[in-house]
Amino acid sequence: MRAIWKGSINFGLVNIPIALFPATKSEELKFRLLRASDHSPVNYKRVAQKDGKEVPWDKIVKGYEFEKGKFVILKDEDFKRADVEATQTVEIVAFVNQKEVNPVFFHKPYFMEPQKGGDRAYVLLRDALMDTGKIGIAKVVIKTRQHLAAVKPQEHGLMLEMMHFASELRDLDEFKQPKEARLGKKEIDMAKALIDSLSEKWNPDAYKDEYREALEEMIEEKAANGGKDLPKVTTKQKRPPNVIDLVAVLEESLRGTKKGRSKEKKAPAKKTAAKKAVAKKARATHAHKRARTRKAA
Repeated sequence: MRAIWKGSINFGLVNIPIALFPATKSEELKFRLLRASDHSPVNYKRVAQKDGKEVPWDKIVKGYEFEKGKFVILKDEDFKRADVEATQTVEIVAFVNQKEVNPVFFHKPYFMEPQKGGDRAYVLLRDALMDTGKIGIAKVVIKTRQHLAAVKPQEHGLMLEMMHFASELRDLDEFKQPKEARLGKKEIDMAKALIDSLSEKWNPDAYKDEYREALEEMIEEKAANGGKDLPKVTTKQKRPPNVIDLVAVLEESLRGTKKGRSKEKKAPAKKTAAKKAVAKKARATHAHKRARTRKAA
């Protein structure tokens, strides 16, 4: 994997050479838009709203709409005038307690790999952050844009996690807040008991994108079936119950917790196995048909 950025971490007079690597990967299935009649790929075009005509790249400018239908046009030199200095540094401007930062500020993690000659200072910063429970708040320019970011210790290394500026977050007052309600001790105790019964040690590998996996299996099955439509399935939408008696609902949830969780763990395996069996059968049938056709020819 290639580094997306190389530079250094700076705090005080300490300089640590590092390289930045994405800590996440996209696992979304990518689909192409096709014309239904002949499956020809459909490309996107830049079309003007006024007359529907396609506009070439060299005739496009960037504009900011300051009033409805009125724009200020910005040229390349305007962006350069506003551009911040693109230094190759993660400049730590302050250290803060991690617990004081609302998680809503964090949004994209990157791994920071130490480069030649930087191991000792890298380990020093990592251990110091771990011992103090603090993170470094930094500013960094990547791809001509300045970002707010946090330098965090992550197991044996350091992570740079991009942050939102406060101005980018919506105010909670914009959203409806729950009406305060008086809860009985029994309700609170039952809710805690239910949480306790569903609690387990964190294991990230236990959670899968079931929708993506089901789509992949369906695509494989449909491809093996020569692209023909598969039998329709009926799915029932689960409607949330009209909660009136919280205690009764909590009691019922507690009774069904162990039974429900054991079924839930077994069901996906059987379901997946069944789907794979169907797909395998479909592939075999399709291959057999092709063999018969070639033989007949």
